[in-house]
Amino acid sequence: MTTRTGTFLTLGGGGFSMPDVAGDRGPLLDDFLLSLARTDDPRVCFVGTASGDAAVYAERFLAAFEGRAQARVLSLFGSGPEGSITVDRLKEVLEQDVVYVGGGSTANLLALWRLHGLDTLLARAAARGTIMAGISAGMNCWYEGSSTDSFGPLAALPDGLGLLPGSACPHYLGEADRRAGYRAMVAGGALGDGYAADDGVALLWRDGELVEAVSERPDGQAFRVVREGDGAVETPIAVRFLG
Repeated sequence: MTTRTGTFLTLGGGGFSMPDVAGDRGPLLDDFLLSLARTDDPRVCFVGTASGDAAVYAERFLAAFEGRAQARVLSLFGSGPEGSITVDRLKEVLEQDVVYVGGGSTANLLALWRLHGLDTLLARAAARGTIMAGISAGMNCWYEGSSTDSFGPLAALPDGLGLLPGSACPHYLGEADRRAGYRAMVAGGALGDGYAADDGVALLWRDGELVEAVSERPDGQAFRVVREGDGAVETPIAVRFLG
């Protein structure tokens, strides 16, 4: 049996990446994430590999966390505000209170992390107490598999890091075909049983066990999806509204 350690907050959508989800309430999922760090001035590192380290994404992160945390950006493409990647720079993830992974291509993220050895460093950081978080691709990467549009049409990617059990599907109700597609993947065995989160909803995990689902929307939803016979059964997970 795989031993899983660490705290993870996986966002189906929302936070600073999707501010319209929470609206006037503000990014309550980001507030909740910072509260998990249990320090008034947490070190928070944004990893935007999945978007090709898009500069505008990094700038939005820095603006969202300015004055709230010691915010920094880790860019595998060397295009971030702190320049080129070195082995020592990568190892700085071990010193962070929070690592926040952005959305984009799950497949590209996994390939580059493995090439640079960042996957191993993040697993070590999680075991040492760094809180791991992420949205969309940044949700998918931690699980054993996921539903992704990395290849164009939605497809199964049974090749995640496996730091969390089962498979994952973000944007479950927020994007067309996500729900039906994920259920079909689980029903057909392309993905194992897993967890789906709507935009504005996050799943909190500790040591491989689901603790709770939280939402920055009063109507946020999350589900456990399992294969039964030739189909997939969807069971709602209780969601706590953060407002």
